[in-house]
Amino acid sequence: MDRSRIRNFCIIAHIDHGKSTLADRFLEITETVPRQKMADQYLDRMELERERGITIKAQAVRMEYAPAPGDAYRLNLIDTPGHVDFSYEVSRSLAACEGAILLVDAAQGVEAQTVGNAYLAVEAGLTLIPAVNKIDLPAADIEGTVMEVADLLGIDPGEVAGVSAKTGEGVEPLLRLVIERVPPPGGSIEKPLRALVFDSTYDVYRGVVAFVRVVEGSVARGTRILFMATGREAEVDEVGYFSPEMTSCEDLQAGEVGYVITGIKDVSLIKVGDTVTAKRNPAAEPLPGYREPKPMVFAGIYPADSDDFQELEDALHKLKLNDSALTFTRENSQALGFGFRCGFLGLLHLEIVQERLEREYGLNLVITAPNVVYEVVRRSGEVSHIHNPSEMPDMGTVQEVREPYVQATILVPPDYVGPVLELTKERRGLFQDMVYLSGRRVELRCRLPLAEMVIDFYDQLKSRSRGYASLDYEHIGFMPGDLVKLDILINGEPVDAFSTVVERGRAYEQGKRITQRLRELIPRQLFDVPVQAAVGSRVVARETIKARRKDVLAKCYGGDVTRKKKLLEKQKEGKKRMKMVGKVEIPQEAFISALRTSREDRGR
Repeated sequence: MDRSRIRNFCIIAHIDHGKSTLADRFLEITETVPRQKMADQYLDRMELERERGITIKAQAVRMEYAPAPGDAYRLNLIDTPGHVDFSYEVSRSLAACEGAILLVDAAQGVEAQTVGNAYLAVEAGLTLIPAVNKIDLPAADIEGTVMEVADLLGIDPGEVAGVSAKTGEGVEPLLRLVIERVPPPGGSIEKPLRALVFDSTYDVYRGVVAFVRVVEGSVARGTRILFMATGREAEVDEVGYFSPEMTSCEDLQAGEVGYVITGIKDVSLIKVGDTVTAKRNPAAEPLPGYREPKPMVFAGIYPADSDDFQELEDALHKLKLNDSALTFTRENSQALGFGFRCGFLGLLHLEIVQERLEREYGLNLVITAPNVVYEVVRRSGEVSHIHNPSEMPDMGTVQEVREPYVQATILVPPDYVGPVLELTKERRGLFQDMVYLSGRRVELRCRLPLAEMVIDFYDQLKSRSRGYASLDYEHIGFMPGDLVKLDILINGEPVDAFSTVVERGRAYEQGKRITQRLRELIPRQLFDVPVQAAVGSRVVARETIKARRKDVLAKCYGGDVTRKKKLLEKQKEGKKRMKMVGKVEIPQEAFISALRTSREDRGR
């Protein structure tokens, strides 16, 4: 098809503003999916996405649409996630498009992720088409929301479209607006092949399926290609497009979106963001990739049964292909055995990865408490990054510990500004600015330690604002803090799985909570077991698991008291000797329960 008839666009919005429903209406209008096969959230293929009602993976689909007889257009749509944890999926989608529909819920108004996604699209140089959704709701404030969107983008309110993705009202005019306003793709078919890998998946039989946007040149079956980042060569077995099922075709030309299958089975050889070029006539330089995702939260993932370690490693490799933001390295814990230290974009990302590993690969897992990466400056001047609290060096050798901070943007109704400011103060936030966007929306900007956000900040924010507040954040670097490593010692031996990095002023509170919980969970031994929380050599909290005692006096009835004392002294000596040579075996169930509880407790 002539490239002037192609339009590549995506839908961006805050979570739950109706992106997937709008995509459903587009599929119906263009008759891409037969009516008998149509289902709600059609593009959300994952069971988890349907259960939670959120989009996790961006989905591409090619639609053929003719606004008038003989006037056909090819529309490539990418439906994107809305949660802040998955903004890396949005950045990938933007790299493959020329335009974006910015969708805003008429009942909720402009929210934090709306602002964040709009800025991302503007930075990527995309044409924005603003639209207000859910205009059919009785609670919809259409006029107020239109004014908010117009103020955000600096445009005339008349340029904002009104739609109801549920009923279909205004959806077809919006599709025509896409054709009118979004420019056709650039790039010449005569130039050497350059295609951006913006996503990928794994097929058990055919290997890695790379989702590509062809920017220049063309790629066909049998073409010998080169992945520029990894230097891997391969022959193309199949090319095709999504309609929305994978449909093979002869070739993909400049401006088109589709997939390439090469038969490569090693998932690490095809990186998302890489540039595909032809081996025979290669491009001079790769395409500028989208923004690389940076892990924000780290946690240890261990198999509950150590025999499943290899299955867990294989599952993580396959999952990483679908989720390029997931990072993992092997690690060994004295308490939990062999496992992986994994990096995530946030707590929701961690939950999704855990659920996918357990459901899709049938694994039983132990997840340690989430933590962030710290920057440690030693007295020698050496700077190192600590991903696991157990790696923290002795505090006597440390000059400074820096923790990651985020720039948070919170949108909240004026009535709830007080409770939200109080929450940011509790979480060691640095308040910066407050702007009244309209009579019903205030924008708060502050800097927060990431460690204070990853546990339950979002939940607390929703709770204190009765669900009205919304949050967007971005990583801004490391800042120094008064931080210490909190070790948990059981019978004098540190247990690395329970180590955490905390603010010095909260070490006692955190240590007391963990020691009390462990005292309840660890079975009683034949000798007293001290459970201590220590900062360096100083114990800040302690609990004792009392010994299980045998009643040695049961056989002594009557007689001289010295006989009883002799038996008690003998027992005392035995206990003392047992304590010196005895080891406390912590059952796996106690570990799992303690780690889950510590995560819940930190969330309070």
